Amino acid sequence: MIAKLDCTVIDCPDPAALAAFYGAILGWKVDASDPSWVWLNDPESSTRIAFQKAEDHRPPRWPDPRHPQQFHLDFSVGTRDDLERAQREVTGLGARFLHDSGGTTSGFRVFADPAGHPFCLCYG
Repeated sequence: MIAKLDCTVIDCPDPAALAAFYGAILGWKVDASDPSWVWLNDPESSTRIAFQKAEDHRPPRWPDPRHPQQFHLDFSVGTRDDLERAQREVTGLGARFLHDSGGTTSGFRVFADPAGHPFCLCYG
């Protein structure tokens, strides 16, 4: 195992509203303390979904490939040292490095999977 799935992140224009929508469906609790990054938490487990503000959000028009579905996965790897190992492993599997948040005690690095979908390795 390289990492543990932390959460699924859905890009959207209004994170609080979309979290409230899915919260009503699932009966989960909304944490909108940061309006640009809203959590939806299952009160009975550690399962959660994040909703991230995307200023220029273009909604998908399934199944039109010119307007694809938008989300990314966050994987928790533990510490920054674990991140270094995880980066070597995911790039060895075909991931491509895109961005480093630059945090020293916590942060994330963004990669593209072999099909181009972004995902993050998170630490701290």
